[in-house]
Amino acid sequence: MPKRQSVTKTQLISTIAKEKKMRQNKAREIIQSFLDKITDCLGKGDRIEFRYFGIFEVVKQKPKIGRNPKNAAIPIIIPARLVVKFFPGKGLIGLKNYKIQET
Repeated sequence: MPKRQSVTKTQLISTIAKEKKMRQNKAREIIQSFLDKITDCLGKGDRIEFRYFGIFEVVKQKPKIGRNPKNAAIPIIIPARLVVKFFPGKGLIGLKNYKIQET
């Protein structure tokens, strides 16, 4: 399996700025504004849907029992919490070699 590469926000900004022939500061402003708006919407509990890309949704995760690897005899109760889940859309599912990991 080939090593996966991480793409940073800075790399995305640079690539988009070049492709759209704009200054990096303008691309950075647009991308940061986009990310801020997504964060605000998810913070309010809204569901965000990008057709063919996927859906971001806040869901409640049930409480569970964890274990401390150093002392497995003592269970640790992990409380219920809200988490953001991503559900891939048809466009991502259609990518070659893309697999949805079941949780």
